[in-house]
Amino acid sequence: MATKKKRKPRRPPGSDVAAQAGATPRGPRASGASPERRERKEEARRAREAERKRARRASLLRRGAYFAGVTAVAIGILFFLQRAGSPRPIPEAAIQAAEAAGCSTIDSPAASAPGDQHLEAGASYEYDQHPATSGFHDPAPMPIPPHVYDAPIPETKAVHNLEHGAVILYYRQSGDGALPAAKVIRLTTIANTTDNVILAPYEGLPDGTALALTAWNQLQTCPSTVSGPQATTITRGFIEGFVCTSNAPEGKLGQGC
Repeated sequence: MATKKKRKPRRPPGSDVAAQAGATPRGPRASGASPERRERKEEARRAREAERKRARRASLLRRGAYFAGVTAVAIGILFFLQRAGSPRPIPEAAIQAAEAAGCSTIDSPAASAPGDQHLEAGASYEYDQHPATSGFHDPAPMPIPPHVYDAPIPETKAVHNLEHGAVILYYRQSGDGALPAAKVIRLTTIANTTDNVILAPYEGLPDGTALALTAWNQLQTCPSTVSGPQATTITRGFIEGFVCTSNAPEGKLGQGC
């Protein structure tokens, strides 16, 4: 005979609700950190962000200072390389030879000789001084080489050469008081073997002048009676003193400087 299962007694309706109502109430579930803790975390975050920004600024400043320093050094090196040396003392032998030959002392014809005074290409210009040693000039200088010209050269171009630290040797080519051919040959040798030097005839030399040595705002003249050895010593001394030097506004730009 089968055994019957005992049924569990039913709970009266509403007993679960009553049980729940009688349960001890729980407090509100925590929804996160306290406001004070959140504020501390936010302050820490802001401090870290500010530190990162300071570090970035410091890094940028260091890099900027580094590149500025490198640029300054590069500019200094470039300036040094492009800077012409100072004019050198004229050798005593050249001074004595000039006195013995009746040559002039070395003069600065212009009270002020600023550079970078360019004319229009091919424009003519009337100089107060002959030969001219400074002033307005053509945008293009005479080419070097050649160092020796058999005919007069455009003076506006020649002045540009002087601005570039050249020495130009002018001589009277013909007529009374012309420089003898043997002395011209000596000067030809000097010009052809020296950087940034030009030899050319000049038609308008003042009376009594057979040889004129010119650099930027520097002039020395000699009569036709100057001897060959004297002319050589005087010319070499003048070149040594002024060629490719800061006597000229752009003395480092000449040929071979």
